Amino acid sequence: MIVVKQAGIVKEIAFESKELQEEVTLLVYLPKSFSPLYKYNVLIAQDGRDYFQLGRVARQLEQLLANKEIENTIVVGIPYKSVEDRKEKYHTNGAKFESYKRFLAHELVPYIDREYPTYQMGYGRALIGDSLAATVSLMASLDYPNIFGKVALQSPFVNSYVLSEVEKFTSKELLTIYHQIGTKEDEVKTTDGEVKDFITPNRELSLLFKEKGFSYTYEEFDGDHKWTYWQPLLKNALIVMF
Repeated sequence: MIVVKQAGIVKEIAFESKELQEEVTLLVYLPKSFSPLYKYNVLIAQDGRDYFQLGRVARQLEQLLANKEIENTIVVGIPYKSVEDRKEKYHTNGAKFESYKRFLAHELVPYIDREYPTYQMGYGRALIGDSLAATVSLMASLDYPNIFGKVALQSPFVNSYVLSEVEKFTSKELLTIYHQIGTKEDEVKTTDGEVKDFITPNRELSLLFKEKGFSYTYEEFDGDHKWTYWQPLLKNALIVMF
């Protein structure tokens, strides 16, 4: 158990996934004011440990709750085990990409709803991620919009598959999207050593979201593909989502 100074607690839970055929670590953050008497929104974060350690999501959440800028929310972070594990689950070509999305919808959500006083509705759940973690968050929300009604994308990896899936999506009224990308993300060095242009396909994705009429917020920031920029921008995403 990780104690967050002047805040709630992060419970580390070992969850056995049949979809992934492995044990998954969950980091569940209950805010300082948590009470089973109230209902809670749920933020599910891919790259879960990064969101707690680098994004400081717990402290940001507590500040927003104290200032009454957001409604009651708990955070469920899902850490990756390794760079290879992350790519297998988050990349559209990954060997566990489809099973990871099923894990989120068919295993994780029912577990959260059993264990915590949640709204148990799509509008009460949001997915969030950075880079590839944003990609799988978006793809899961498109597959299961009745389960995940909101998604926050911090500098997502966008390829032709992502664009085609958004183009085919027909239930725009079920999904609220928050989308951030840095203006200096034109030469991003990926974990496999390649250098990719993120800003151009993200702008293309943004135009597609707007054309299709999603409930959509778009933000370009003056920066590149780093937590240095994602962390301070997380507050805006939380406010829009909750």
